[in-house]
Amino acid sequence: MNVQFKKGVLELCVLVLASKKDRYGYELVEEISKKFEISEGTIYPLVRRLTKEGLFSTYLMESTEGPPRKYYKITDKGLELKNELLQEWQQFTKGVNEMLEEE
Repeated sequence: MNVQFKKGVLELCVLVLASKKDRYGYELVEEISKKFEISEGTIYPLVRRLTKEGLFSTYLMESTEGPPRKYYKITDKGLELKNELLQEWQQFTKGVNEMLEEE
């Protein structure tokens, strides 16, 4: 998949997944990679930035598979941004699809 496509939509994907339930970083990588391939090195800077911007809060939870995991919980501000981005995305894809159908 085109790298620019991924970059443009990754923030929305992370916000949508986190709005369904709290997630740890590698879990986000796994979920997104089921649809299109991404690397861990892409997700962690993104979730750190979203946390710094107040869109996520974090907490640690014990794991049976190793050290405690840092979970990302979407905030009200994050939910507002997710809804805005989702609406923009739907308008964008609708416009693109209409152009493609005209071909």
